Amino acid sequence: MKARDIPNLITVGRFLLVPPVVWALLHEKYPLAMLIFFIAGASDGLDGFLAKRYDWTSRLGALLDPLADKVLLISCYAVLTWNELLPLWLLVLVLVRDVVIVSGATLYHFRVARLEAAPTLVSKLNTLVQIVLILLVIVHQSFQWGERGWVDVLVYVVAATTVWSGIDYVLTWGRRARDAR
Repeated sequence: MKARDIPNLITVGRFLLVPPVVWALLHEKYPLAMLIFFIAGASDGLDGFLAKRYDWTSRLGALLDPLADKVLLISCYAVLTWNELLPLWLLVLVLVRDVVIVSGATLYHFRVARLEAAPTLVSKLNTLVQIVLILLVIVHQSFQWGERGWVDVLVYVVAATTVWSGIDYVLTWGRRARDAR
């Protein structure tokens, strides 16, 4: 093992945090879920910082990092939907967008050119509002802090950015595929 492997090991650690956060959410131990979710978020920031600061980037890391984020987010959305804190239609929308993106990326990689993961600005915004929604729900459940109405508003913001980023990915990568041919 080398120092340049540290960001990837931190990312693997983030995968390992998914089962405990799912367990905490399923058992409605929201303060614990919030702590684990915070640790996962901090690890995401740390691995990104180390990879960029010390040029410890790798192709594996470029693929694992967003995958770890997606597994964590989708798992939280699924459990919060199961707990009836988020609507089922939002979970379905988030899942469909991710399936479209992964399917498109796979097709691009095998039919057009080697895929270099490059999240768009809209996708980053979508990820941010997805995280904020999860945190808002968990904070509200933990401390009864804030109005539930904000959760409802943010559900529609997440829906809008999910659709927007999905369309943006299809158009952006469709253009790249067309231009590569």
